[in-house]
Amino acid sequence: MQGKRTPNELRHSSHPSGTYDYNHARTHGGSYPAGKHSHTHENTQAVLNRLSKAIGHLGAVRRMVEDGRDCSEVLIQLAAVRSAVNEICKLILKDHIDHCIVDAIKFGDKETIDELQNAIRKLIK
Repeated sequence: MQGKRTPNELRHSSHPSGTYDYNHARTHGGSYPAGKHSHTHENTQAVLNRLSKAIGHLGAVRRMVEDGRDCSEVLIQLAAVRSAVNEICKLILKDHIDHCIVDAIKFGDKETIDELQNAIRKLIK
């Protein structure tokens, strides 16, 4: 089992330790590998809390269906779940742009920016 990584480390197979410390690279004039970026985010706990609530809400909707509740009531609750998931997406996207994309621009990592564009296309599909 691998040791616990700091928030600024990401698994990186070509690095001897198996991780790549982005703060160390920045401090010592290095850059991070293309397509890889730091995952230090401000809203991680808020995302986890919202996910837990959305999962609980979706479970309640499942019980509504199992109990044969009115379709209109189920649809209204599903709309609430979808709204909650959309808010989670917004938080994750904000953190990703504020941290990962800012770093990608600093280090010329076009692959990370391309990955974001692809993720957004899938998200709004």
